[in-house]
Amino acid sequence: MRQVGYLAAAGLFALQNNVQRLKNDHIRAKSLADLLSSKTFVAKILPVKTNILIFDLVDGIDAATFLGLLADKGVKASAFGPQTVRMVTHLDFTGQDLVRTLDIIDQMNIGF
Repeated sequence: MRQVGYLAAAGLFALQNNVQRLKNDHIRAKSLADLLSSKTFVAKILPVKTNILIFDLVDGIDAATFLGLLADKGVKASAFGPQTVRMVTHLDFTGQDLVRTLDIIDQMNIGF
């Protein structure tokens, strides 16, 4: 805890400069959830209350396979369980990134 000042400074900067723009991250996460809710390879989406989106894939599709398909297109996400995927929107995830990610997901054909 001897360097706690660095952490405090980062927290203060975030509160003073980024709180207002967090709304954009939440809207982007909700946009991803809206598209994913129409996809047959998605079984369930947890409520989107922040910039974090968590969803389950249908039986027969594991998270590793799905993440591999996304990674091939340059989209990063992470496994949150065997069939659960976590996506996060953030400061560096731009509007262009959102459009591109939505297009990639919309064009995904996993065989269902």
